[in-house]
Order: sequence, then structure tokens, then C-alpha cells
Amino acid sequence: MFRKIRIAILLFILFMVGTTTWLTQLRSTDWSRSQWLVVYPVNGDGSAATDTYIRSLSEDSYASIAEFLAREGGHYGIAVAQPVEVQLAPQVHALPPAPPPSRQPLEVALWSLHLRWWAWRNDSYDGPGNMKMFVVYHDPAQRDRLDHSLGLQKGLVGVVQAFASERMAEQNNVIIAHELLHLFGAGDKYDLATNQPIHPAGYAEPDRQPLYPQQFAEIMGGRIPLSPSEAEIPRHLLGVVVGEQTAREIRWVKD
Repeated sequence: MFRKIRIAILLFILFMVGTTTWLTQLRSTDWSRSQWLVVYPVNGDGSAATDTYIRSLSEDSYASIAEFLAREGGHYGIAVAQPVEVQLAPQVHALPPAPPPSRQPLEVALWSLHLRWWAWRNDSYDGPGNMKMFVVYHDPAQRDRLDHSLGLQKGLVGVVQAFASERMAEQNNVIIAHELLHLFGAGDKYDLATNQPIHPAGYAEPDRQPLYPQQFAEIMGGRIPLSPSEAEIPRHLLGVVVGEQTAREIRWVKD
């Protein structure tokens, strides 16, 4: 009898967690009010240069993200004029758990739970915010390549690897915006093996003639296609758009 009661309690807890997660995700794409993104800066290499850069950050450092979503949301006629408000949290002095080297479903699921628990433990922000983006900064003098960034719709938490450089600040914001739209339910629209945007969904102008070079990047395509085998990361969100398929995935367009 005790075993049956324990199983029933566990099932109830799982049901409540699942229901809460579903309702949270649904509210995040209701678009009748602004969503709140909190950016948590993290010193990824422990260097003094990165620490100095983090201390220079303000909410204005991420203004182009809110402006991008307001501009693109306006194109699709969503009800709220400012889809996302961006807040800056105090620096987090711990590194997020690294994703598993393999993509085995069980390992990924356990890592996802670990990340969400870590995010809760390291929440340094005292204020409104339903979405968390931990931006791990690295001194570009120490490395020229970064690990993969990610965004989890379950838990509404993301981890972005970024350069601690004012010159690359707006390019960092392109990556933050990309991972943010994962939190809203958008999927990647590029080939994972080549990083080349997938036509047509990953192109800003899929019907352009001639097709190449494209002038803009589709946010989930991630890059501006220059040829069938070449693409470049946009330097600023002014060169990025939200394509129709992405708009459907985040419920800016409803069938």
C-alpha cells in the first residue's frame, strides 16, 4: 500500500511539473504583454580583462535585442509594441554545467535538469524576469573560437558563449537573440554540419533573384548566405530578420 501511495505522489508531482512547464511556455508566447529577459554575465576564463569588460556592461548593452524584436514583431502585427524587455543581473561567479559530449537522450535530459537546477541556484537577479540567459564572456586575446551556445524552451534558460569585446558586442547580441528565440520555441534553420542556412526557411529573402548573395540573415538561419557554400555571421541585428516559419513557431503568426 505504501509503495502505491509513493508512486501516486510521484506521478502527481510529475503531472504538476509538466503542467506548470506547459503553462509557462504558453504564456511566454501569448504576446499580449512584454516578456522579461534577464541577462546574467559570467566570466568564462577568469581573466582580469573579461572581468573589466563585464563591469562595463549595462542594460543599454543589450538594447538592440529589444529593438530587433519590436521591429520584427511590428512587421507581423503582434499586439504588444515591446515584445521583450531586457534586464541585466549582477555577475554570476560560477560556470554553467557543460553539455554532454554525446547526444544520447538520457544524458541530454539529465544535463538539462542539471542546468535548470544550476540556473536556479545561481539566480543573482532580484526583480521580474521569466527568461534567463547566462552569457559566458571570454577574452578574445586568449581564444578565437567559442563553444556552441544553446537555449532550452523547457525551463526558459539559455547559455551563450560570447567575446568580451566592445567591437563584438553587437555580434554577441545576434547570438543572444538567436538563443532567445529557442526559448520561445523556434528551431534552428541551418545545417549542423556546415552551419550553412537551409533554403528556404533559413533565408531572409528565399525568393530573391538572383538568390546570392543575400543581404540579410534569418535569425534562426544564423548567417547571411553569400553562395551555396558560404555564409557569414551578421555584425548587427540591423542585418537580421524573423522569417515566416520562425514567426509561426513563436506564435507571431497563427494558422
